[in-house]
Amino acid sequence: MNSDCIGGVLHLRLLLFSTSHRILAGHPKISASRRLSTATMGSQSQPPSPPLAEKVKHEMELFGDVRVDNYYWLRDDSRSDPKVISYLQQENAYTEAMMSGTKKFEDEIYAEIRGRIKEDDMSAPLRKGPYYYYSRTLEGKEYVQYCRRPIPNRDAPSSVHDTMPTGPDAPPEHVILDENVKAQEHGFYRIGAFKVSPNHKMVAYAEDTKGDEIYTVYVIDAETQAPIGKPLVGVTSNLEWAGNDALVYITMDEILRPDKAWLHKLGADQSNDSCLYHEKDDMFSLGLEASESEKFLFISSESKITRFVFYLEVSKLEEGLKVLTPRIIGIDTSVSHRGNHFFIQRRSDEFFNSELLACPVDNTSATTVLIPHRASVKIQYIQLFSDHLAVSEREEGLPKITVYRLPEVEEPLVNLEGGKSVQFIDPVYSVDLSVSQFSSTILRFSYSSLRMPKSVYDYDMNTGESVLKKIETVLGGFDASNYVTERKWATASDGTQIPISIVYQKNLVKLDGSDPMLLYGYGSYEICIDPDFKASRLSLLDRGFIFAIAHIRGGGEMGRQWYENGKFLKKKNTFTDFISCAEYLIEQKYCSKEKLCIEGRSAGGLLIGAVLNMRPDLWKAAVAGVPFVDVLTTMLDPTIPLTTSEWEEWGDPRKEEFYFYLKSYSPVDNVKAQNYPDILVTAGLRDPRVMYSEPAKFVAKLRDMKTDDNMLLLKCELGAGHFSKSGRFERLQEDAMTYTFMLKALNMIPASGSA
Repeated sequence: MNSDCIGGVLHLRLLLFSTSHRILAGHPKISASRRLSTATMGSQSQPPSPPLAEKVKHEMELFGDVRVDNYYWLRDDSRSDPKVISYLQQENAYTEAMMSGTKKFEDEIYAEIRGRIKEDDMSAPLRKGPYYYYSRTLEGKEYVQYCRRPIPNRDAPSSVHDTMPTGPDAPPEHVILDENVKAQEHGFYRIGAFKVSPNHKMVAYAEDTKGDEIYTVYVIDAETQAPIGKPLVGVTSNLEWAGNDALVYITMDEILRPDKAWLHKLGADQSNDSCLYHEKDDMFSLGLEASESEKFLFISSESKITRFVFYLEVSKLEEGLKVLTPRIIGIDTSVSHRGNHFFIQRRSDEFFNSELLACPVDNTSATTVLIPHRASVKIQYIQLFSDHLAVSEREEGLPKITVYRLPEVEEPLVNLEGGKSVQFIDPVYSVDLSVSQFSSTILRFSYSSLRMPKSVYDYDMNTGESVLKKIETVLGGFDASNYVTERKWATASDGTQIPISIVYQKNLVKLDGSDPMLLYGYGSYEICIDPDFKASRLSLLDRGFIFAIAHIRGGGEMGRQWYENGKFLKKKNTFTDFISCAEYLIEQKYCSKEKLCIEGRSAGGLLIGAVLNMRPDLWKAAVAGVPFVDVLTTMLDPTIPLTTSEWEEWGDPRKEEFYFYLKSYSPVDNVKAQNYPDILVTAGLRDPRVMYSEPAKFVAKLRDMKTDDNMLLLKCELGAGHFSKSGRFERLQEDAMTYTFMLKALNMIPASGSA
């Protein structure tokens, strides 16, 4: 590729859920792929012996402190060392042997979970241009089809009452892409981006066949599926159309940091693509976003505390990138466009919950405050329409949507007034804005709660009318009225009130301390773990489990300060908050420590590792999914993906204060000779976010040092990455195994093995 990148000190923004985070697997939505399980051997009187990893002394010294890592040899960046692979295979075999006594029960759980799914289903069609777009799933198939159908009367204005016609007289359905066909030759298959060209004639999609999140982009004719040009290789899934003749995409450096933005003309060879920008500061990563108006692309460079933005005018690609918001350390900006104005969401230490500004396209320094900063309300993100502005906000820990009517394009933009809020019914819930048509008055959003399946609504921003377009079908006699959701508050060790979201089956739970509970936590990256619905979770709730989410500091549920108070030298608040939530739930008779299971993934797996070391007596069973547990060693190694960009998240341990603070909670460094509960740990060999060696080392050290005979299982997916297996039913199998592990740890599996 050409090296004529714009270099220097300018930088930009990664999108909200950037690939730089050791995250989103922590979110229940995204972590539909939990992992496998463990327990006592049931019918077998003599359980197999666990594999014991060889101890090879490896010393690391800094600030006069010597650490010994006997399992450092488990890290193999090539992921091909026969000794390492053999050890992981032995761990998998041990896990399978330990779970063999409950395999029949696990199969019944899987059948039960799968039986709730309407396998042949389709998403809510979205009207866009001359088509309705939607995805479809087929009975027995793991993956989705991407489809569209022509709109019969495309000139009629859109309405919340629009319904896509079906049946023999309707315009025919066209399958643009069938993942099931594409996935046939691969053990792992994931499409990370599916982008239709502005003229609706082509589709660009990004494909990952290993789970390492390194994608190949293909462009095809939307009607014939014929390839257009050669694929783009070695790229991220961050991809946008720049008109109908060009694409902009992002590539990564050797540590998988998104560092270059490229312009690709259709039909040209990738080697001739022009580099729009090269971010050389390894604390920053690039992001890419298209304006809702499709007139601009925004390339951003982002660290954990700073983000600045360039814009590329689609009709004037030859002019290249222009600075929109400058690089100022501590200032975080993201940008949208409508008419003659850019809309800028800006956060700083002073305006920590963000303010919304506008500036003329031809005078970006002349900003006007549209929504001022409010200490009690956090602006999460905005969505622009030709005549409206929708703002996703958070207040008192709950998401909300506020809609404003915008003045005519020619009129000046002043303070916005008279915003209307969309109303929701449950005490705790999740709501997200969805892709909508820029030129319409219809806002689409999805809503769910711990008892209400995901529901897609179209909301008329003029009249305030909401119309349900699609609700997730849950088979098997599900009735939402049988479940109760609650919101409680635990008091942390420093007096802070920590929100907890709770759900249970009202006809089964006694609330006398005898009920089993699963407590979930994350608490990093300002990510909000909002309470949403998961059908497979019913297999626990319908066995009398209470499910709860601890909204601990380090997440973003209560605003930016909630995050700031759970990072850097305040990170331990994340762990002590979780412990306080558990103690509160025990005090209030929701469970007992003999019935309490805990779970977290990725950075949430760090949480689980930390609280296992701190309070092993408080839990009966723990599931740590792809856990970030070797914190100090990882953060000292800038060659590991994500390390440099995350010094602003965890702290840079090359500085003495951070070194000893990270060491004080890093799970691998704090394993002790003490009793631990039953533990299941998972890993993905191809994981670029949390190297498989971290959970492997954690398990090896626990085996060597713990003083109990409780279960300790490691399940490493040898053909997957951070998000585990890719097929929808494969993920259900993992849920079934995880639930079986917890039920077995609690001695809740019937003697007959029948569910």
